[in-house]
Amino acid sequence: MIRFIDMHRDQFGVELICRVLKDAVRGFLTSRGYRAAKARPASARQLKDESLVPEVARLHAENYGVYGVRKMHALLRRQGWDVGRDQTARLMRLAGVRGVKRSKKVFTTKPDPTIPQPQDLVKRNFTAPAPRRLWVADITYVATWAGFAYVAFVVDVFSRKIVGWNVASTLKADVLPLQALNMAAFTATGPLDDLVHHADHGSNYLSVVYTDRIVEIGAKPSTGTAGDSYDCHSVSAGSRLVPEVLAAAV
Repeated sequence: MIRFIDMHRDQFGVELICRVLKDAVRGFLTSRGYRAAKARPASARQLKDESLVPEVARLHAENYGVYGVRKMHALLRRQGWDVGRDQTARLMRLAGVRGVKRSKKVFTTKPDPTIPQPQDLVKRNFTAPAPRRLWVADITYVATWAGFAYVAFVVDVFSRKIVGWNVASTLKADVLPLQALNMAAFTATGPLDDLVHHADHGSNYLSVVYTDRIVEIGAKPSTGTAGDSYDCHSVSAGSRLVPEVLAAAV
């Protein structure tokens, strides 16, 4: 209440604000109560708030502005401040900071049941006797300060190395996964006639532009199921290299 009056007293005056809001807001201060509150010495809570609010703002900024009430409360306790969880929430409101919200789930695989689907030539047997016999492709995403970055990569199952990759802000087949496949085909050191290209049922991998490119390089297309955790496990060795892929892209 006092803060509200302080904000508007120069425009409307204390007497008018208190008289108008007295009937509209239950328990609103009278002009006499306002002046008494302004003349009253600062309470221990107010003095503690004045010292803690800048500290909360500083700690929040030092931790990339992502800490919520739970982590901020634990951090303040570690710093030696005797504060409660509710008090931490109030201090964060006073400091004008808040924790980052959990983002919406991102779907990198969008199956399209109307598109003809190649047979599964792998049957979850993710082994290969030699290089360029089995490539497995997948898409993941990485949260960045500028938004989500989608990463498409192609892994040679024999060596468990990423042989093609691409980073983009879109999931479009001709922009994201196709460029990863082109890199893999361009850097291949031998023929691809015995190659099986395996992916899931995502619409990016079943698009005409992508499947035509698989046939064009001489490989045989193979698909598992959309977002299958068992199929995704096959490229886990390559997906661990995604940070290095992003670093190379920058």
